[in-house]
Amino acid sequence: MIDSHCHLTFDGLRGQVGAVVDRAAAAGVTACVTVAQDLADTEAALALSAEYSSIHVVAGVHPHEAGKVAEDWDVALRAQARRDDVFAVGETGLDYHYDFSDRPSQMRVFRRQLEIAVGVGKPVVIHCREAHGDTIKLLAEHPRLPAVVFHCFTGSEAEAAEIVASGYWISLTGVVTFKRSEALRAVARMVPADRLMIETDSPYLSPEPVRQIRPNEPAHLVHTAACIAQERGMTLSELGALTEANTRRFFGLPGE
Repeated sequence: MIDSHCHLTFDGLRGQVGAVVDRAAAAGVTACVTVAQDLADTEAALALSAEYSSIHVVAGVHPHEAGKVAEDWDVALRAQARRDDVFAVGETGLDYHYDFSDRPSQMRVFRRQLEIAVGVGKPVVIHCREAHGDTIKLLAEHPRLPAVVFHCFTGSEAEAAEIVASGYWISLTGVVTFKRSEALRAVARMVPADRLMIETDSPYLSPEPVRQIRPNEPAHLVHTAACIAQERGMTLSELGALTEANTRRFFGLPGE
């Protein structure tokens, strides 16, 4: 299977990436998509992908960083996004829970990244927290986006249904394994098979039964996969093969 969203450049993982990759492979996680939070983080991710063939990069500016961008940030991001070893734009979107960046800046930077994604013909990885309506509205302004995934989805069934109806994808994390995540497990059952991905969002969100282990890492994806497989009436092997194929197709990753 493939970890469709992690942060291998973040504290807790970046100092041991070789060991992290080895443990992931031993657990059956053959590739990882490491997702940037800003321009410098993209460069760090690209250095990792040059060293490890199983690591693939997504370049973008997280909504938390939207209020800090330099004047010509979009020129630099467009250059990064054009690279053959960058497979999507993100993670970008809106976060109204923390509001670490003011909302006008979040919307401006989000909209510009959607324009960049259309221009380079690459999919978009969405961060959306307590901002579903505005996120859907802004995405609808860009109908030529190749593909869109709502990463770390933790919303309602109604929100998931609107995402699916809009033609977008959903990626689930270890949150689906938590005792009180019955509603999210219902989402895991209803997402169309051809638009489902799984992720760790490591170093965050360790799944049960390793929830107390920090940092989270790609090897733990197997626990999330097992939970979703059970909910969908599939074997772990079937769920792994399905989501691996979906992830390669969404991002256009090399390999089978």
